[in-house]
Amino acid sequence: MKTLKILDSHGIWQYTKSMEETKKATSNLGEMVSISQTEYEKFQSLESRLAQAELQNNWLLEQLKLSKKKLFGQSTEQAGEAVVEQLSLVFNEAEALDAKSVEDGIPDTKVKSHTRKRRSGSIEDIIPENLPVERVEHRLPDKEQVCPVCGSEMVEIGTETHRALKIEPPRYSVVEDIYYTYACKACKTETDEALIVKTPKEPTVLPGSFASPEAIAHIMTQKFVMYNPLYRQEQEMNRGGLKLSRQTMSNWILRAADDWLKPIYEQLHRQLLQRKVLHADETTLQVLREPGKSTSSKSYMWIYRTSGDAARPVVLYDYRPNRKAENAEHFLGEFKGWLHADGYQGYHKLPDRIRVVGCFAHARRKFDEALNTLPKEQQSGSCAAVGVSYCSRLSQMEQALAELPPEERKT
Repeated sequence: MKTLKILDSHGIWQYTKSMEETKKATSNLGEMVSISQTEYEKFQSLESRLAQAELQNNWLLEQLKLSKKKLFGQSTEQAGEAVVEQLSLVFNEAEALDAKSVEDGIPDTKVKSHTRKRRSGSIEDIIPENLPVERVEHRLPDKEQVCPVCGSEMVEIGTETHRALKIEPPRYSVVEDIYYTYACKACKTETDEALIVKTPKEPTVLPGSFASPEAIAHIMTQKFVMYNPLYRQEQEMNRGGLKLSRQTMSNWILRAADDWLKPIYEQLHRQLLQRKVLHADETTLQVLREPGKSTSSKSYMWIYRTSGDAARPVVLYDYRPNRKAENAEHFLGEFKGWLHADGYQGYHKLPDRIRVVGCFAHARRKFDEALNTLPKEQQSGSCAAVGVSYCSRLSQMEQALAELPPEERKT
């Protein structure tokens, strides 16, 4: 290495270059080169821009590699060889002793026992206990119950049973509720005016409609649980001879949701806000023919649910056309407690009475992404591998403590 001195009116700067670079820079000027302050500052600016460009280039390469993995690689975030190896390395040091002491203090936990179903192909393995059984008995005709050898009448000595699963398409029927009217003939005879009494009518699920609770429940289950759209249900019913239009089915769903499901939703919402710990998240979806929005624009389904401390879990969905933080603030109302969410900044704009806590799975994902951008030979022992290993260890401990009460888990 050789030092190239660069002079100006204010002093001397020393800039170290390799011998080859020095020869090129000073081949015609000798060992000392004088440049102005402006040229020097321009030179320093170019060096800074080059360093920034190199950092940006490395970052873009990492993003490209990460995108390729997401597109073509495994979607699961299972621990790889580097993480498994790092687990053994990390917890052999001082942290390992501390973690081991914690593990030693964890009592053995009994997990719920379960029975594994037989894979014999028997019908008993798949049917529920109280499934109706239709018995069909097969006997020889009377004339064939005669012994062909001696001509004596044959007697039954046993049976052989073959069991088969029977599946029938939906059955359609009409329920007629007939309400009788009564009159007093004695009053009619004496006063010429009969007292008339009608049987009280049972309320219908949708007044003015021929819908039944069973029909609405079936249509809604097919659409929202089995993901069978109304036009396909319409086609299936038409093949069965039932001319029920999807417009009628749509009206039934909307009216039933407003009249019967919305009050239940509101009551569950009130119960949800009484909890101390909640979870929240939001995901994108596309809504066709939404007023004021194109079909390619994003809408959001927000989800809120109780935590593991709730005896009866409550899970509620709240559709919103955007991802503004005010959506969560409006839904949570006067909720006061802990809100478990991801890193979306909108949650951190909520009022101070709501304490937002982070999701460790999202924290682990950042370490996992950083690990995947490294070449395989550099993964072992890297900071990313250490981060994933700690997260994996924490998950293992959490699973071991899952059956314990909250206070014991905390201890």
